[in-house]
Amino acid sequence: MMRTRPLKVALLGCGVVGSEVARIMTTHADDLAARIGAPVELAGVAVRRPSKVREGIPQGLVTTDATALVKRGDIDVVVEVIGGIEPARSLITTAFEHGASVVSANKALLAQDGAALHAAADQHGKDLYYEAAVAGAIPLIRPLRESLAGDKVNRVLGIVNGTTNFILDKMDSTGAGYQEALDEATALGYAEADPTADVEGFDAAAKAAILAGIAFHTRVRLDDVYREGMTEVTAADFASAKEMGCTIKLLAICERAEDGRSVTARVHPAMIPLTHPLASVRGAYNAVFVESDASGQLMFYGPGAGGAPTASAVLGDLVAVCRNRLSGTTGPGESAYAALPVEGMGEVVTRYHISLDVADKPGVLAQVATVFAEHGVSIDTVRQQGKDGEASLVVVTHRASDAALGGTVEALRKLDTVRGVASIMRVEGE
Repeated sequence: MMRTRPLKVALLGCGVVGSEVARIMTTHADDLAARIGAPVELAGVAVRRPSKVREGIPQGLVTTDATALVKRGDIDVVVEVIGGIEPARSLITTAFEHGASVVSANKALLAQDGAALHAAADQHGKDLYYEAAVAGAIPLIRPLRESLAGDKVNRVLGIVNGTTNFILDKMDSTGAGYQEALDEATALGYAEADPTADVEGFDAAAKAAILAGIAFHTRVRLDDVYREGMTEVTAADFASAKEMGCTIKLLAICERAEDGRSVTARVHPAMIPLTHPLASVRGAYNAVFVESDASGQLMFYGPGAGGAPTASAVLGDLVAVCRNRLSGTTGPGESAYAALPVEGMGEVVTRYHISLDVADKPGVLAQVATVFAEHGVSIDTVRQQGKDGEASLVVVTHRASDAALGGTVEALRKLDTVRGVASIMRVEGE
């Protein structure tokens, strides 16, 4: 039997995502009530600009006092889509203190203070759900947290930022330079006026921290994630990648060490073979591979951003939290029992593509090969092209640690015959 008294929802933020959440709550009200077992009622909407007309939202629900809204005491669920650290953090903890569960899309806050937020939710017996924080509409957190709870996840590898994937896809498919591709992404609304969070990897790093924490049952903070942006990727890098049968993607990679005693999390551009499924992820789409002992490889694919896709994930969490509310239970909270150490980038082992500008004369290749050997880095292939006393030397290594590769490059820079290191890129997905 359906409960007639509605569950009350407070919405913090009414921008691109928040307005879609409100619209779906209104247009799908009957379906949501049937799925939950009780009606859901939008009880208040906190905004910064109350004078703005918001279609479908009664003006009487709009307030600029978000703190008063979450303190009301009759709110069952707070939906936070304002982003940033403050005031979101204070509003979420206040919501727990006054009896509300929370659904959030705030990746930056969860990556920085997820442990404290989970502790606050647990202290007050409330839910904290955040499917929308990582990959838009793609169900990813719930499968990791629930469906794979009985399995051992060893690796999470994927494209988790649509803006950067759009830019790199354009560079690959049209030969455009970075700035040209970024300008197009901005014109189409895929990139913000200030794209730093996306192109420098901050957005993807926050998502990697969240995914690694859930996958490995270990607290992983944003500061634990190695981050490298994609602004230095050039058309020449794509040309080199194509010669290797590869393309370039900005990847988030979370791995358990082979001995199982530590984990790493990193974000950086990488070459991946065209035969890998991630190579065919085009435009602003996201895709994530999860590799585990029992289930093997799983791939999650779909739109990773945008108002409606992100709102879909928010509403999914809202339904789950409301069901828990009715049954007097809470869903899974933080699982950090493994408490594995998070290693730095120096311990990461992968292949590398190194492009060197060298003098075009006999003995250069032998000198370069000797440096690689002295640092324990094995060479897979070498390609050299020369003209007018100058040459380009491309070396692809076998798997080596980042620390070993760093020592190799430092030694190479000291050779008189090496004019410069044009580019270094990791090779993943093999």
